[in-house]
Amino acid sequence: MQLDHVVLWVEDPIRSIEFFEKVVGFAPVRVEEYIAKKILFPSVRVDDNTLIDLLPLSAAPMINQIPGAAGTAGHKTNHLCLAMTKAEYDALEQRLDAYGRKAGRHMEKQFGARGFAARAYYFTDPDGNVLEARYYE
Repeated sequence: MQLDHVVLWVEDPIRSIEFFEKVVGFAPVRVEEYIAKKILFPSVRVDDNTLIDLLPLSAAPMINQIPGAAGTAGHKTNHLCLAMTKAEYDALEQRLDAYGRKAGRHMEKQFGARGFAARAYYFTDPDGNVLEARYYE
């Protein structure tokens, strides 16, 4: 079993695509179709098996109308954790600084899916969604 995708609610999916592509380093998916209004949202590719879908907040009322989904759309997630190499971790921090989004306090020995990560920090996307960057030894 694997994680397929995570949904983040965003004000402007195109602005979010730019951030996740240029700052975080994820490849955009289905942007042209979104711009052409053929699909509801674009995504960014985390790896071969995982996407982050960037749903516009304007779609929350429609999603809340799905049977059983009332009141579930439009909420922020506590945080999304991205595991990477030490080099990717350092490069991301440099891009965050260049983008004007400082990485939060560095923490050591944070527990996660692969055990304890050597170091981690938190940062936010343009909509205030919190992301964690970490690397394992």
